[in-house]
Formats: sequence, C-alpha cells, structure tokens
Amino acid sequence: MTIQLGQIAPDFEQASTEGPIGLHAWLGNAWGVLFSHPKDFTPVCTTELGEVARLRPEWERRNVKVIGLSVDPVEAHRKWQGDIEATQGQKINFPLLADNDLKVSQLYGMIHPQSDPAVTVRSVFVIDPHKKIRLILTYPPSTGRNFAEILRTIDSLQLTDRRSVATPVNWEPGEPAIVSPKLSEEEALRQFPQGYQTLKPYLRIVDLKEGSTDEFPSAA
Repeated sequence: MTIQLGQIAPDFEQASTEGPIGLHAWLGNAWGVLFSHPKDFTPVCTTELGEVARLRPEWERRNVKVIGLSVDPVEAHRKWQGDIEATQGQKINFPLLADNDLKVSQLYGMIHPQSDPAVTVRSVFVIDPHKKIRLILTYPPSTGRNFAEILRTIDSLQLTDRRSVATPVNWEPGEPAIVSPKLSEEEALRQFPQGYQTLKPYLRIVDLKEGSTDEFPSAA
C-alpha cells in the first residue's frame, strides 16, 4: 500500500508496551508521530528512542503524541528499554508497537524489499488531528533521524494551519513567513495589517511577530 500526503492515516489495532492500541482512538484530537525502527537491540535505534523520550516536553507543548514501532514482540521491547535507559540516560515514556506480524508495517509500506525484506526502514509519519497524513519521511536503516527537523516541520504545519502563510527555506519558529499566493492584495492586507514586503507579486514576506511557543495548540 502506498501512503500519500493528505490521505487519512490507516487505522489499526496492535499490541504495544502500553497494551493494545487503536491508532485513531489513541490519538484523539492530538497530532501524532508514528515512526518505525528496523529491529530491537540495534545501535542507531537505541540512540533515537532515547532522544524521542528526552524531547517529551517539546512534543507535549505542540499537542503531539509519539509512538514507535519495530518488528519485535513486546517482551523484546521491554528488555530493550532497559538498555536504552542505561546507555542514553533516559527512560522510555511513549509506547512501542510490537509489529512482529508485520500488520502495521505492511499497511504503511514500511517494508522495502530492495533494502531489506525482513525489517522496516526508518519511516516517519506525521498525522494531524483530523487523522490526515501531513508528512512522510523515509531514512535508510543506517542513518539516524534528526528529530529537531521533525519538530521544526510540525511547527511549520501548525503555523500554516492557523495562518494563510507558507514557510521559506530554513525557516525557524519566530522568523518571517510567506503570504499565501492564494490571497488577493485586499485579503492579504486585511489578514496582515502590520504590512508585508512584496519582492514579487507571488513572493510576499510577512513578520508575524509570533514566538516559537506562544501559539502551540492546547493539549487535549
């Protein structure tokens, strides 16, 4: 199955380290990050899971729930959690799906036979409160993810959902944004009374005067 941006994230029920989880019900009205790992007791995954747990305050500020997945059973996940805490100095504080029957991996296209038919690639799916897929990333098994970039992208998605803007190259929260080309001059001036800089008719830069933390969605 090919997952595409804008489609509803396929629902499922699967065992996890926190008991059976039905994705849509578990997410509620929160944003979600579903991310997969090739398998337990592997070095790159160990560092990633520690970092995701360490970032819990950042996820919560953005009303984001995170959930990991690998093809190993719950018992293996729980043993691995001890290794993660011992080596990364961080206890796991989010559920890990036990996808040993590959149900979720196949549903989300996480098995890439030309890479390795036995394990999942490093997939990331960002899901919005309407259960729509908003971001898809795929990393090779050997490359650890940059979760600061995933947070930055969620910041952009949440901003552009609130305001009629897009975010330019290398944008960071609090920096100027781009007025949506869909807005007429009249509507743009109404929405942005502080004014904006017109570089080209299709490229209008606006300073929203928003900080990086003052308009995150409230938690459910």
